[in-house]
Amino acid sequence: MQERQKTRRLPRLALIPLLLATAAAHGATDPLAPTAHWSAYTAGRAATPPMGWSSWNAFGTNIDEAKILGSAQRLVDSGLAAKGYRYVNIDDGWAQRRHMPDGRLEIRPQQFPSSVQGGKSTFRPLTDKLHAMGLKAGIYSDLGRNTCSQAYGGDDPNLPKGNMFEREVGLYGHVDQDIDLFFGDWGFDFIKVDGCGLRAYGAASPKVRSGAYRALTPSLDLETVTRSNIPAVQAEFKQINAALKRNNPDGDFLLSLCVWGSADVRAWGKDFGNLSRTSDDIRPSWTRLLSNFDSAATRELYAHPGSWNDPDMLFIGAGDFDANHLVEARSHFSLWAMLNAPLLTGADLTKTPQSLLDIFGNADVIAINQDPAGNQAVIAYDARDLQILVKQLASGDKAVAVFNRGFTPIDVDLTAAHMKYRADAPVTLTDLWSKSDMTFTNETKLRVAPRETRIFRAHGTRVLADGLYLSEQPGSVNPAVDGVTRPQVDPTIFRSSFAWTGTKGAGERPMYAGWGGARADSTPYGQVLQIGGTAFTSGIGILANSRLEVRNHDYRRFTTSVGVDDSALDRKHAVTFTIYGDGKLLAKSRALRWGQPAQALAADVAGVKLIELVARSAGADDEQLPVTWGDAALLSGAQQK
Repeated sequence: MQERQKTRRLPRLALIPLLLATAAAHGATDPLAPTAHWSAYTAGRAATPPMGWSSWNAFGTNIDEAKILGSAQRLVDSGLAAKGYRYVNIDDGWAQRRHMPDGRLEIRPQQFPSSVQGGKSTFRPLTDKLHAMGLKAGIYSDLGRNTCSQAYGGDDPNLPKGNMFEREVGLYGHVDQDIDLFFGDWGFDFIKVDGCGLRAYGAASPKVRSGAYRALTPSLDLETVTRSNIPAVQAEFKQINAALKRNNPDGDFLLSLCVWGSADVRAWGKDFGNLSRTSDDIRPSWTRLLSNFDSAATRELYAHPGSWNDPDMLFIGAGDFDANHLVEARSHFSLWAMLNAPLLTGADLTKTPQSLLDIFGNADVIAINQDPAGNQAVIAYDARDLQILVKQLASGDKAVAVFNRGFTPIDVDLTAAHMKYRADAPVTLTDLWSKSDMTFTNETKLRVAPRETRIFRAHGTRVLADGLYLSEQPGSVNPAVDGVTRPQVDPTIFRSSFAWTGTKGAGERPMYAGWGGARADSTPYGQVLQIGGTAFTSGIGILANSRLEVRNHDYRRFTTSVGVDDSALDRKHAVTFTIYGDGKLLAKSRALRWGQPAQALAADVAGVKLIELVARSAGADDEQLPVTWGDAALLSGAQQK
């Protein structure tokens, strides 16, 4: 009854069906009931973030076979392919038309001459060449009938040709046919699926009113989450996933969701694809980088091996990130590495100078991005002009980035505590750009230039000697149900003056939903974790009526201190905290209310594969009831006597 009441409170088009559907898919009617199942996306081949090249930033729709193969050859000749840059992705602009009446897609023959094979249009010769070079091949499509360039490309001469139906080259109504064509007949390994076709072709659109395109009722709205039809968008991706499964029996594919942070994709993108765009398109400007970075930086618990946050491609090679701006270019690369973002360059590699190729090729920074533990960095210090990010690595070391967002030098106090290291033991930092080493105890001072990101590999003695805090391993923690019932825009994301629209219109207003989602070492609304007046420097902040899935990597003991966070506005309703192991009850708290001290909970998790942490309340408004799993940790040792 409580869940039905909650559903009625939601905006009609902003329902969050995934939170209920995921549990229902495993036979549960209660989304907070344990499933003993990791629900984040694991299909495809994305154990680490993909690396490679995409055609869009350099060429837009003005692409051809020579440019694609030239870029691929440059990846090989420069040594970047050997360092992991394997995907060569063809973006919008390749499609000539949809042949009628059979509906088979045709490729622009003059731009891709090898595609003309005995009267049949095929990309197989091109993908065969890429595969023979040791590379992977990627293709582009759209959720709707038509693509982004058709919607926003003006008089672009490279758009599909033919009558209205022949120019419908998107997936809508052709999912099975096109996925089979792309992956079966043509041999692609990666697909980027845009969402303009579900956004730009409403009945009032000038292009529809002119008769050039058929109307398709919009189900995506970039500016306002309440105007998005989330179930309809998810239904499209479900069809795509089913088709990918049928046409890729070996599972060798990647699915990139590109709905630009709209439709509350923050909450569900991790369950539907390998990559999920968190923002609108990046541009080669510093302020635009801030927007895209911010859209992903606080979503560390929504990214895991197999499903990564995507703040868009690297724009190194143009504007504020060209060869005259090496500080900014290194920052861009370092930050994307810390976010576990895809390292997909959009530069014209045939013209990229060696100084920028050296940035792409920094093996130490690449290793941070490709670390097998799959932990996105967590913000350890947060201010408007400076941030410190820390990432736990599989080796036991940490990566640390000190990010000067502004335009003046900053003297930074970096402490052992930022890294959850002991203050009385030495900490060694290796600068991943200069390759220099330094050692300090307790704290050290760093000078960080304007727009600079100093990135280090750190080695020290952990405060938690016998395990890891959950906030150190976000790649193993999945907010299957995060308690958010009314998606709200995140006011902390930087709003740039220069998105793809420039300065036309009213400006970029707050639009990316995610305010109130689960966080590591922070409450859902950016406050320090605190229960009954006691602060916790480590822990998970989430809303009531939530369920976290935690992968257990052979630890034997789970410990935490739980309670309603002091930041909660609901001071009436109680919350009960429960720990499950592989679906079985392990521990349960008493009913806890605001202002009460934290209750310690512990559970023996030896042999348990999946731990589930449930915070349940009868309260009517989860957004008013943040809760804290303080000092939540997995330990190697047995229970102390």
